[in-house]
Amino acid sequence: MNKPAPSLSARIAWIIAQTPITDIHTHLYPPTFGPLLLRGIDDLLTYHYLVAEMFRWRTDLDYAAFFTLPRAAQADIVWHTLFLDHAPVSESARGVLTTLHACGLDVAARDLAAYRRFFAGLSASEHVDLAMRLAKVTTVVLTNDPFDDNERACWDKGAAVDARFRTALRIDLLFADWPAAVHKLRAMGFRVTRAWTPATARTLHRFLDHWITRMQPLYLMASLPPAFRAPSRALPARILDEVVLPAARAHQLPFAMMIGCNRQVNPDLRLAGDGIAPVDMATIEQVVAKHRAVNFMVTLLTHESQQALCILARKFRNLLPFGCWWFLNSPLFIEELTRMRLEWLGTSMIPQHSDARVLDQIIYKWAHTKAILARVLADKYGAIEQTGWRLGDDELRREIAGLLGDTFWRFLGRADA
Repeated sequence: MNKPAPSLSARIAWIIAQTPITDIHTHLYPPTFGPLLLRGIDDLLTYHYLVAEMFRWRTDLDYAAFFTLPRAAQADIVWHTLFLDHAPVSESARGVLTTLHACGLDVAARDLAAYRRFFAGLSASEHVDLAMRLAKVTTVVLTNDPFDDNERACWDKGAAVDARFRTALRIDLLFADWPAAVHKLRAMGFRVTRAWTPATARTLHRFLDHWITRMQPLYLMASLPPAFRAPSRALPARILDEVVLPAARAHQLPFAMMIGCNRQVNPDLRLAGDGIAPVDMATIEQVVAKHRAVNFMVTLLTHESQQALCILARKFRNLLPFGCWWFLNSPLFIEELTRMRLEWLGTSMIPQHSDARVLDQIIYKWAHTKAILARVLADKYGAIEQTGWRLGDDELRREIAGLLGDTFWRFLGRADA
């Protein structure tokens, strides 16, 4: 007796599980960058999402006192507060459990010491191999900031970059704090002035040329401040228009705009202290329309602007919406935004990136996303099949491969890494 054919949802789930992933935006580093690569249970527990959540409960705990503690002591506090004193129901807390379970550890034991022993037994290279295998991620794109002294020191020492780790050149400081950028640029030997002059513009272009040649990034990127507006005679808009986008065009690199972060709403929380701000969609529209020879990748932090971004992407083929960034990285929003993008853009978008700061986060962030993606695609492709149209496995593989990386590589005009 023949077995019944697998259901559409089963076929989709199986193909998603087998499809290699390009994680197009992370904050990871290769093992050769030493302590900049965060990994293991203590780094997971002291991730800033969880630190902010912990302080919701520990109103008796002084912010500054917490951050003076050793990392393991901070992790102990987060573990006891969010996992023992309260159920780990938030997305970030659940993600820790997903990661431990995927690594074969006994989650029911609630044995933090055992988890520490497991991760301590892995070399950095072994840890990378394990995390990427469990996540089915074959390529991670980094966030590489030449204004960061610790990272720049690694580049200056000639640290090798694992072929699975690809670079992206991040230049936030140019837009967020020009006086600070001038100080850093001068320290690196680039003669710029606080006043915007043709000579400073040329030197800044030379700075970008230098780091593009050195890092070989897949794209340029910046998290733009809430006040950023273009077109404008304000300095940040001129830097974008006169230097950054011409450099992107000259090197045939996309420019990724990450918009909607209101920095340091509560400075006491340090990295966890950022909030959200409204997005000026007119700026995105006018920049993308003016610079049609440049490809733009855009992710927004605010929920209310997502429909406008989808519609804008329908009008400009040089615009690629990507990911569910930061405060949108929850099952509720991932499902909603994936459905909306599929309904307006088909698969010509990137549904997710991990934004991982800790290596192990690629395990849970992709596990959670793939479960949602399987459910959404089963619904959407099921609706197609109700008309009598049938999708073969090869077609499903093509569609899913696009969502998990191929669309990104096509947008870059490159073959898959």
